[in-house]
Amino acid sequence: MSRVEQSTKLDLERIVFIGRTFEEYLNMFSLSKEELQGKKILDCPAGACSFTAVGNQAGLDVTACDIAYYHSGEDLKSKGVQDIEHAMEHMQKAQNNYKWDYFKDIEGLRNHRLSALQDCAKDMKESSERYIPVTLPSLPFKNEEFDILLSAHFLFMYADRLGDQFHIETINELLRVSKEEVRIFPVVDLEGKRYKYLDKLISYLADIGYKVEEVKVPYEFQTNANSMLKIVKS
Repeated sequence: MSRVEQSTKLDLERIVFIGRTFEEYLNMFSLSKEELQGKKILDCPAGACSFTAVGNQAGLDVTACDIAYYHSGEDLKSKGVQDIEHAMEHMQKAQNNYKWDYFKDIEGLRNHRLSALQDCAKDMKESSERYIPVTLPSLPFKNEEFDILLSAHFLFMYADRLGDQFHIETINELLRVSKEEVRIFPVVDLEGKRYKYLDKLISYLADIGYKVEEVKVPYEFQTNANSMLKIVKS
């Protein structure tokens, strides 16, 4: 067992294991199943999302990676149920920071989160080879191993905990393992404020040869979290 595995296995309580559904992913990243057919896709970090499980059932080629996957699927499923209930309690107090047209109410949100967790946990048990443990900012994949990489609710969201250097190193690594493009959602932090170094980051990526654009998407749950960063390799 590596030192990384030892340290992360001891730290299960610090991992929040909550995920989004396949349909949410399509909306968050402004994608369709047809666009993803024939592509090799990486979800990083994937958490308890059902995108990999449902995507592969639909004939897509999706791999998930996350620091959480150093833990067993059963431990993660139990943790996920606890985390969803904790998050729902928080939502009761913070409902005004969210738009409720997609989920309607907290019960609808809970059902989506539990559905994603159930699909993810079942697929982890049946197809564990799709769930790769990683510790960003490094990934155990070859250069351009995937066509498209999707990254949700991690970068930019935790700007208060992850420094700008971590963002640059991680995005460079995501681009290294991608052949075509990287999409990151959303571009705001947990308070709904645009990542303060985003323009600087866009300039940096453009200067080293990438086509970068901020794209509005047909999904907004957290207020102001309605656009993604799309980075295309030339």
